[in-house]
Amino acid sequence: MKKILAVAILFGALSINAQEKKKEETKDGWNKEGNISFLFNQSAFNNWLAGGVNNISGTLSLNYDFNYTKNDWTWDNKLIASYGLTKIKKEELQKTDDRLELNSLVGKKASKYWYYSAFLNFKTQMSSTDVDGIQTSHFFSPAYFQLGPGMLWKKSDKLKVNFAPATSKLILVHSHLTDLGPAFGVDQGESSRYELDASISGYYKAEIMKNVSIENILNLYSNYLEDAQNVDIDYTLNIVMKVNKYLSANLSMQAIYDDNAFQGFQTKEVFGLGINYGF
Repeated sequence: MKKILAVAILFGALSINAQEKKKEETKDGWNKEGNISFLFNQSAFNNWLAGGVNNISGTLSLNYDFNYTKNDWTWDNKLIASYGLTKIKKEELQKTDDRLELNSLVGKKASKYWYYSAFLNFKTQMSSTDVDGIQTSHFFSPAYFQLGPGMLWKKSDKLKVNFAPATSKLILVHSHLTDLGPAFGVDQGESSRYELDASISGYYKAEIMKNVSIENILNLYSNYLEDAQNVDIDYTLNIVMKVNKYLSANLSMQAIYDDNAFQGFQTKEVFGLGINYGF
C-alpha cells in the first residue's frame, strides 16, 4: 500500500498547484479542468458455500486538461495518469493499472476550424512490473515518444481531429529487457526502435445525459518503414456517472493493437465506485 500512498501524494500536489493558479491563468487565455478519482472494490466471504476469495483493490487516476487559446493560436494539453493495485487473499500484492501519458497539440489558425499543427505524445509507466520474479518493465522502460507536424480540425476543446502525415516515433527500453528476445517492438539486443508514421488522433467528449459524461480518445498509426498496411490502434473510453459532487461510478476501457509488440488486441477495463475531486 506504500505505492498507493506515494502516488496519492503526487496527485494531491498536482491538484493543489492547479487550484492555486487556475483563476489567474484563465485571464490570460488558459482554460484548465481536471479530475482526480479513486476507484475502490472489495469482496469478503465467510462460510460462503458458493465459493469466493477475499480481495481488495484500488485505482487512483488523474485526468487533467490545460488548454490555451489566444488570437489565432491554440495549445491543448492533456495529462493522464493512473495507478492501481489489488490484493487477493494468500497472494502477493499485484499491479492492475500503471499509466503516465502527456499529449500536447499546438495550432495556428489557417481557416475557420482548420489549423496548421504540431503534436507531441509521451507515455510510460510509473513502477516496475514483475512476472514470476522476472522484471518485464519499469519506469521509462518502455517509453514512447511521438512528434510531428500536420493539420488540425478543431470545433471546440471537446471535439477535434489531428492529421500528421510525417510523424517520428521512438520507443525506448532498458537493454536488459531485450536480452532474451524482442520487447515492446524493440528487437533483441537493442534498446530503441524508430518509426516514421502517418498519424491520426481524435478526441470527443460529451454529456450524453444528465450527470453522465463520455470521453473518447483515438490514435491511429501506420509505419511507413515496415508493414505500412498494418495500422496500430490505441483507443480509450472513459465514462463518468455522477451520483453527487464527490461520488460517481466510473468506467475506463482501453484497447491497443500493435502487431510489433503483440499479435492481437491488448485490452484493459476498470469499473468501480469513485471518489472524485474536480478542479
